[in-house]
Amino acid sequence: MDLRHLRYFQAIAEDLSFSSAARRLNVVQPALSRALKELEAELGVELLARTRRSARLTPAGRILLDETSLMFERLEQAVRRVRRAAEGQEGELRLGYIGPPTRRFLGPLLEEFGRRCPRVTVHLEERTPERVWEMVARGRLHVGLTRPVLAHAALQMQTHLLRDERLCAAIPRGHEWWGRRSLLWRQLAGRPLIVLARREGAGSHDEILAGCRQAGFSPKLLHTPSVVSTILRYVEGGVGIGIVPESLGDTESSDRWSLLPLTPSLTIPLVMVWKEEHAEPPVTAFRTLVTDWLRAGRL
Repeated sequence: MDLRHLRYFQAIAEDLSFSSAARRLNVVQPALSRALKELEAELGVELLARTRRSARLTPAGRILLDETSLMFERLEQAVRRVRRAAEGQEGELRLGYIGPPTRRFLGPLLEEFGRRCPRVTVHLEERTPERVWEMVARGRLHVGLTRPVLAHAALQMQTHLLRDERLCAAIPRGHEWWGRRSLLWRQLAGRPLIVLARREGAGSHDEILAGCRQAGFSPKLLHTPSVVSTILRYVEGGVGIGIVPESLGDTESSDRWSLLPLTPSLTIPLVMVWKEEHAEPPVTAFRTLVTDWLRAGRL
């Protein structure tokens, strides 16, 4: 038994006319008669009771028509799902990200991804940069939006630069620098500084130390919290000067602190990272969307 036999039987059973079914299927009538006989012989039952003037389904024929109709409906659904999956429109996407740099655009980005791929289930994981890289490398995440890490070259994963962010000094309200539009790195010499812990962001931590060294001084690190927003809490309390990426100003707002771009400008990248062997169709669809947004300047 093959699908052609069942297709022919379905057309005959629905029309109860060999000539009508032949026209519908664009085949010659003898081919339909032969297929029906072969199907009846294989099943060992009569499916269609025929006379010279009429044809009617037998009880066995009615059952086979019902089952065949269900089977072809399921087959068509399966074909549509396979095609959607191949186009990235069905499946799942496990996305890792770091908070502040992605907060401004991630919600709208996922909303558009949902419109493009409504049958893809998205699982989100907010982690530190190192953790995002590790989980993508191990296949626990499909793609990450994160910072570069020290070991990123050794992990042999694909990356795409989304943007570079300037480093800024966060100062408390009422500070002597309040109202300035920028600040020189060398002006931070001798000041108590608050930066993200290296274990949570080695790339940004090391870039800050490099900025201080290039300005001719060793930084006086007072606190190194593990969450970047905690830096601003210290700043609000007047404890010291924070050094943070400019994107923090997009996600946090307060009249108790201000961000001053540091000169000369030093930047830290935000990248999309994935592993090629884990690039399933939904991952490719998401990367395509991110690239479209990048070209349009929406990131």
